[in-house]
Amino acid sequence: MKFILKEYVYYLRRRKGLTENTIKAYERDLEDYINHLIKYRNIPDVSNINRRDILAYLKTLQKNDIKPVSITRKLSSIKGFHEYMLKEGIVKEDVSYDIKTPKLEKNLPSVLTVNEIVDLMNLVSGDEPLSLRNLALLELIYGSGLRVSELLNLNLQDIHFNAKYVKIVGKGKKERIVPINDMSIKAIKNYLANGRVHLVKEENNILFLNQYGNKLSRQGFFKILKKLANDAGINKEISPHTLRHSFATHLLESGIDLRSLQELLGHEDISTTQIYTHISKSHLKETYLKAHPRAKEHNNV
Repeated sequence: MKFILKEYVYYLRRRKGLTENTIKAYERDLEDYINHLIKYRNIPDVSNINRRDILAYLKTLQKNDIKPVSITRKLSSIKGFHEYMLKEGIVKEDVSYDIKTPKLEKNLPSVLTVNEIVDLMNLVSGDEPLSLRNLALLELIYGSGLRVSELLNLNLQDIHFNAKYVKIVGKGKKERIVPINDMSIKAIKNYLANGRVHLVKEENNILFLNQYGNKLSRQGFFKILKKLANDAGINKEISPHTLRHSFATHLLESGIDLRSLQELLGHEDISTTQIYTHISKSHLKETYLKAHPRAKEHNNV
């Protein structure tokens, strides 16, 4: 079974256009699944797997208090694996196809107010190379709503200053063009002229570098953002994705239509974009309750 898993991982790398992080997540999920089948179900070959074996594995995950969102991801990995084996003629049927995913609670992601965004930006002052880089990071991720992986994978040639757009390679290696605003352009140009030149050690095309001249990591950006939020007194769960959520919410509150927002965010399915309509309504209600004098009076009763 482990040999078939290796072939499947090779297939994912060559055919599906997935990111390396996604492929590794699939591989970890399936290694755990296969180890369970061998150890607890005494199944040496994929042809012996049946629907009950998969359900037993899912039940074990639930007993071990694995979160529903993680179980859903693992089941998605399993379904993809079994579908692949059927297509390749390794098995005669896909025993996973009709297994339903667990219901998930829809938790609305955290969003920053415009004032909180401004507070973050104001904290990144000074002419030091890292400060110039951090301001460019914040301006671009909030100004264009990029995923953190898209932001950190940018190369120098992806930024088109005159045309005011950035070329993004998103999920599934799909390209899209995203506008960049004047504040982002100003911050990036300043970083390139006065910041990046001092960070780069060996010639490369990576836009955002760390202090050692290498590509800035997700963890590195997360730490930067957490420190800034703490210094700004923002008591919310915050991550790079929070800035993307804030970008989408603020555009909706300003009247952008859902289809345009979908295109900007690079969502394949508009139902993914629709969650921001719920955030926007929730955010507007929160703003109203804080700002309206009668709402304040009612809340104090």
